Amino acid sequence: MKFRKIKISNGRVITPYRIIPGGTVLVEGDRILAVSEYDIPSGDALEIDAGGRYVAPGFIDIHVHGGGGSDFMDGTVDAFLEVAQKHLQYGTTAMTPTTLSSDTASLMKAVELYEAALPRNKRGAAFVGLHLEGPYFAMNQRGAQDPRYIRPPQPEEYKAVLERTSSVVRWSAAPELPGALEFGRYLRDRGILPAVAHTDAIYEEMLEALECGYTHATHLYSAMSGVTRRNAFRYAGAIESAFLMDEMTVEIIADGVHLPPALLKLVYKIKGADKTALITDAMRAAGMPPGESILGALDNGLKVIVEDNVAKLPDRSSFAGSVATADQLVRNMIRLADVPLIDAVKMITSTPAAIMGIGDRKGALTAGKDADIVIFDEDIQMDTVIVGGEILYQQQPQHQLHEADR
Repeated sequence: MKFRKIKISNGRVITPYRIIPGGTVLVEGDRILAVSEYDIPSGDALEIDAGGRYVAPGFIDIHVHGGGGSDFMDGTVDAFLEVAQKHLQYGTTAMTPTTLSSDTASLMKAVELYEAALPRNKRGAAFVGLHLEGPYFAMNQRGAQDPRYIRPPQPEEYKAVLERTSSVVRWSAAPELPGALEFGRYLRDRGILPAVAHTDAIYEEMLEALECGYTHATHLYSAMSGVTRRNAFRYAGAIESAFLMDEMTVEIIADGVHLPPALLKLVYKIKGADKTALITDAMRAAGMPPGESILGALDNGLKVIVEDNVAKLPDRSSFAGSVATADQLVRNMIRLADVPLIDAVKMITSTPAAIMGIGDRKGALTAGKDADIVIFDEDIQMDTVIVGGEILYQQQPQHQLHEADR
């Protein structure tokens, strides 16, 4: 539902600096007009009584592959729209659709479909750019990525892709591969975020990568080197490098499975809320019942089984993907890692916004920013989700008061 003005009152409003009890948020059009600890005269605005619930910026998922039975590699516009609509229900108001390692034609197709879906995405989380994950990975750290497509960076390939589009905002790769540093510089010069991923890099290689623009670590700990030995000597891996390098931001799959509570606590303690983003890294089974599923495209993806709140290879030898939703990430950081609510929210709002360079318009409840807002209870269960000033999900419509209809 679209209204010219929306007034949210009687909520615990989470700003970048504090939680305002009984606060008010006023929206006009697609922007936040005002945030106050006092009542704001609203005229003919639609009024929403938050009923003491939390009012926060919409959640931003900068690494997600699918959900609701669809995947961004399915090869259809409908798949893009269905994923955006499913994750919206759990508080995601913005996302960067993410690909898997594939051939050149499939990469090109993903770009085309993203651009076709962009103007049609009216009922789901907003798209804020495309994230290409792979295929430039270390074979030894490929995880569930298809080994048929793993290869070093190929200039003729990535230049052909990027010369056709401005939609790619991030590309994840292993920086130790031949040509990867040149690749990072090329991305940086085009304003695209190079991210370290699926890598066997050691500290010395990570340092070179940082200098070439690799300032972000994709799903820290997952498919990433730790302390290693070469010719009997120990070397710090990509994980330790990310901790050591203050300039590097990280993201974590806080589903409570990929990383145990102790590692969630460690990342928060070392990198902090300002340098750590929460991601779902969700595949198509997110928001779906347990059972058999497919990682990647329906026609040639990898068969997996979903149980214990994670996707596994059929032989259960390894995790094969996340089925998390954004609300679970926040809930887990609070319950499993003892992170304060305001920091847990920051890690899925202002921090990912800053990492992706969209902090000027998203990620905080401040005047002038996009009206992407969520209202949730103590259990991080969504009551209302607003994207661009439009109410796209509401659990309890009876809380609304239509002033204009009086």
